[in-house]
Amino acid sequence: MNIVSRAVHWFGLSSSWTGVDGIPNRVGEHLYYSGLSLLIAALIALPLGLFVGHTGRGAFLAVNSAGAARSLPTVGLVGLTVVVFGIGLTPTLLPLVALAIPPILVNTYAGVRQVDGQLRDAANGMGMKGWQVLFQVELPVALPLIILGLRTAAVQIVSTATIAAYVGLGGLGRYIFDGLARREYEVMVGGAVLSVLLALGTEALFVGIQRLIVSPGVRQRALAK
Repeated sequence: MNIVSRAVHWFGLSSSWTGVDGIPNRVGEHLYYSGLSLLIAALIALPLGLFVGHTGRGAFLAVNSAGAARSLPTVGLVGLTVVVFGIGLTPTLLPLVALAIPPILVNTYAGVRQVDGQLRDAANGMGMKGWQVLFQVELPVALPLIILGLRTAAVQIVSTATIAAYVGLGGLGRYIFDGLARREYEVMVGGAVLSVLLALGTEALFVGIQRLIVSPGVRQRALAK
């Protein structure tokens, strides 16, 4: 029986779907780590990107810092945080948050900055205050790029959250690390397949969200660019 057949057989076992090590539980853990990391990154990067994009202040520092953060080695950062904080959730969340902030920050900044200056002038001419211009004019137009940044960050997080198993936590990485350690390669392949499917599902989810909340006119304008 080759590795693919064994992996298919593993998916068909009832024991693969029940208990602490069952697929539903591991997927739930994976989504928890991923969702929490994305939430923290969004709470940091979205306000900063909106502020920098609207005011232009600190743009060079913010964008270049985000670019530098992209080059951080995730596994190395996990090892460093384990040394500082010990085994636990923090060494998993910090690298994932650091991975997610750059695309959210850069896309939010770019989305706001690319708003047509004539729209801003018209809003100012109507007597809108700065925060009104940001939330009623710039933000709706910037939504496609902002959601793209969130989508990119979410897919990267879901794809990388397998590192949680590296520090003794759960998630789909448990199948990959444990399968490799025990030479149960069908389990390792199953975990990898589930990780890929979850990443693809995340991509599809954000595409659906963009279609729901971005107006057709803004969406077509973004595609035209």
